[in-house]
Amino acid sequence: MTLQLLLEEGISALSKAGIGEAELDARYLLLEAFHTDMTHFLLDRSRKLSEDEFTEKAALEYRSMVEMRSKRIPLQQITGSREFMGLEFYVNESVLIPRQDTETLVELVLKEHKGKKIRVLDMCTGSGCIAVSLAVLGDFDCVTAVDISSEALKVAGRNADRLAGKDRIELVESDLFSALDKGRKFDVIVSNPPYIPTEVIRGLEPEVKDHEPMLALDGKEDGLYFYRRLAAECGQYLNPGGAVYFEIGYDQGEPVSGLLKNQGFGEIRVIKDAAGLDRVVCAVS
Repeated sequence: MTLQLLLEEGISALSKAGIGEAELDARYLLLEAFHTDMTHFLLDRSRKLSEDEFTEKAALEYRSMVEMRSKRIPLQQITGSREFMGLEFYVNESVLIPRQDTETLVELVLKEHKGKKIRVLDMCTGSGCIAVSLAVLGDFDCVTAVDISSEALKVAGRNADRLAGKDRIELVESDLFSALDKGRKFDVIVSNPPYIPTEVIRGLEPEVKDHEPMLALDGKEDGLYFYRRLAAECGQYLNPGGAVYFEIGYDQGEPVSGLLKNQGFGEIRVIKDAAGLDRVVCAVS
């Protein structure tokens, strides 16, 4: 047995399971199982593998992970890891897997506020990828991360402690603002809320609809449920001149902008992501 033969075995299994990037995923899982990198794989792929305990365990782990991926379990849940903003985040089935699209929101906040002494609220924090990235890369005075899911907050707390430092990020279990003191004020409120219409979720890939938390996906009938609540409630928790930054679906720029306008927000902008699609709506109170 060689690494190359193991790789081909994994590619074949994933291809039969209908995985679109079978070769890429099989290679990633192989490198993960054998604790190696691409350079060493290329050097060693044709060598006969040693018959030692490490190799046996690694091969067994690899085949187990390939089997899991064949069942359409997301790659990131299998490895328990996802890179976001250059940081490595722990993820599991309790949180939405961080997407590169969300980096547009983080980069915008950093561009417009980095170096300022501000208080930031991340609503619907999930894995904590936004809150932690802002705390680490923006070095803000205070970052509060809110989520309705206690299991999601466990993941966010683990990421916060490991990446930002223990107790640097305040975690609050709450249905949006319900558990926050009415007198609390923030300079920036960010959110990547559930925004996929319920009916649309049924047509998504199995990796998403069957394995990521519905709580983090479902934006109710038209996908705008949480934006209505955020637009109506954010103003009470913002300092004068405070700003909001919401991630949105590609077709939600106009309706979310309208919700903010109706609540008295100004300087409303729709920001596109790297693919040229509407991705963030931001406004000032």
